[in-house]
Amino acid sequence: MNERKNIPRDGWRRIRGLTRKETLQVLRDPSNLVVAVVLPLILLFLFGYGVTFDPRRFDIGLVVEQPTPESGSFSAALANSPFFGIETARDRRAFEADLIAGDIKGIVVLPADFADRAYRGNTAPIQVIVDGGDPNTAELIRTYVQLLWANWLQQESISRSLPLLPALVNVEPRIWFNPEVSSRNYLVPGSVAIILMLIGALLTALVVAREWERGTMEALLATPIGIVELLIGKLAPYFALGMISMLISVATAVFLFGVPFRGSVILLGLVSALFMLAALGQGLFISTLARNQLVAAQVSIMSAFLPAFYFSNFVFEIDSMPFALQLVSYAVPARYYVSSLQTLFLAGDVPSVILTDIAGLIAIAGGFILLTALATRTRLD
Repeated sequence: MNERKNIPRDGWRRIRGLTRKETLQVLRDPSNLVVAVVLPLILLFLFGYGVTFDPRRFDIGLVVEQPTPESGSFSAALANSPFFGIETARDRRAFEADLIAGDIKGIVVLPADFADRAYRGNTAPIQVIVDGGDPNTAELIRTYVQLLWANWLQQESISRSLPLLPALVNVEPRIWFNPEVSSRNYLVPGSVAIILMLIGALLTALVVAREWERGTMEALLATPIGIVELLIGKLAPYFALGMISMLISVATAVFLFGVPFRGSVILLGLVSALFMLAALGQGLFISTLARNQLVAAQVSIMSAFLPAFYFSNFVFEIDSMPFALQLVSYAVPARYYVSSLQTLFLAGDVPSVILTDIAGLIAIAGGFILLTALATRTRLD
């Protein structure tokens, strides 16, 4: 009886000893703290300030073939727009070299008959030439010119007392969750998932591989430690490090970038803990198979960071992908975490979304931990 009672006590003692060893290793190696603290801040600044899908200002060339009061009025509308910085010429050939070189993003041509065709009500007498090598920029410029044209035509009709078409539908747009339509409000929460995935998978991918390279794994396997004890002792310090990184990232998002947080802190902690277990389990599984730190790091980046970036709805929309790739995204834990983060930050506690994401994270985390337990050897062959 005493022996059976002492087994759990001995197990927890071994777990505490291994956890203490790993914690000291984390604190002893400055690169771990750099990855867990400095790297998240750098990435958050890059995503918060460097990456944006918000409307921006484009340099374009404006060709006015025949100056008239009408072309002058529309040119002023373009010049006063927050979307465009313009240079004016009389011939489009003056801007062709600049467009090819990328110095300007488009050419707007007002033909000689602009004044005659401006009020006919059929097609707009404007030619827009853009560089199709950047489809997103080309579409933005085309859309902005269309909006300016419609607004200018309405203003001209009012000033000239021309009849306006009756407004059959009065549109009053109302935007939920992100009324500022700021890309930062969903890019920054999504970047937290990418950061934690990189930290969890990369750090733990080096754990067991480092042990094999340094020859300390043989000494560890000579002890009576079990598989469960080994996994808990290895994961615990990096789990705590990841949660600290999550707190730093969330605090930076809220207090520095001003991203609203409308959800529950408890739910945020729960979802983040499950995601960290999935990321750590994946990294530890990689490190169990690879006995070389370089190989483990490369595999973790290829199998953890890149899928998290492409298959999480962070930048690329999953619904627009082929069906086969949509199926692949269900095995990526970042898909569920990005969904939960954006929901908790912008919409609040939405059970139908959060519970589905929690179920997905539990399945993935459990699968990786089970695979790691099966692949971990406690005997030297």
